[in-house]
Amino acid sequence: MPTQDDVLGYFDTLSNWGRWGDDDELGTLNHITDDVRLAAARAVRHGRSVSCAWEVAVPEEMERSTMACPCAADMPGAENMPTAFHADRRWGFSNERLGMSFHGNTITHLDSPCHLFWDGTMYNGRSHSLVDAATGSAWAAVTAAANGIVTRGVLLDVAGARGVPWLEPGQGVVPEDLEEAERRQGVRVRPGDAVLLRTGYGRFRHESGAASGFKQAGWHASCLPWLHERKVALIGADTPQDVQPSGYDDVLMPVHAVSLVAMGLWLLDNCDLEACTTTAAELGQWDFQLAVAPVRFAGTSGSPVNPIATF
Repeated sequence: MPTQDDVLGYFDTLSNWGRWGDDDELGTLNHITDDVRLAAARAVRHGRSVSCAWEVAVPEEMERSTMACPCAADMPGAENMPTAFHADRRWGFSNERLGMSFHGNTITHLDSPCHLFWDGTMYNGRSHSLVDAATGSAWAAVTAAANGIVTRGVLLDVAGARGVPWLEPGQGVVPEDLEEAERRQGVRVRPGDAVLLRTGYGRFRHESGAASGFKQAGWHASCLPWLHERKVALIGADTPQDVQPSGYDDVLMPVHAVSLVAMGLWLLDNCDLEACTTTAAELGQWDFQLAVAPVRFAGTSGSPVNPIATF
């Protein structure tokens, strides 16, 4: 297992700063080439799609104000609209105003590289000062992925490989677990892939009806060199990624920190992988086309998303 000094060294040894140019904001998404996308399309062999996201609960996770107007002609200000609008008394409408804080351990969301700083610095050596309270981040925001993330996804069911319904909080996933899951499932992670890690926490959350606190299963820092070597474009998990506690006093969230700041590796937090796992086992297929389309929120450090796996 890597020591704390080893993990701190990852900021240098696993760094992708300058790899794709000094102005690069995509980081490891550069591994997703046209050929990788074509290969992802060929992974669609059954035409079945499943969501890898949780429903956003109201009002626990989202503030919501809904307006229902049974007859639009009666809405305030209708008299100032064109005649055809306020004279038609048959149509109505509803709309919403939504508010949420999507970072955390419940909502399925994408982290872009500007989400984390290390010593005041973001991916590719940019200063945290590029993040402004009024306009957001001028560097490596989620809009860098405005064209979407479409690649081959690989689900690694580590809970299944260990023969347990779910990993217990505090249990870390190490490279040997990933390779055992590959062997068991007959699949191998390739450059440009998105790797989705199943700890079984989604099953626990479905059965218990509750999300855990700050202690969880997840990626151990020892997986970072493995992900770098395999040229993985994106990682996701059914937890907020990092095993907690991490085991390192000075690096509380090493997977988040090294991935986003040094590697430019984008993260999918809090996936619900249970339907994806059931479908993969039924079809005997553990790779698929994964599509992630973040909302183009200017200057934001991520976006709530609904990742879709198509088998």
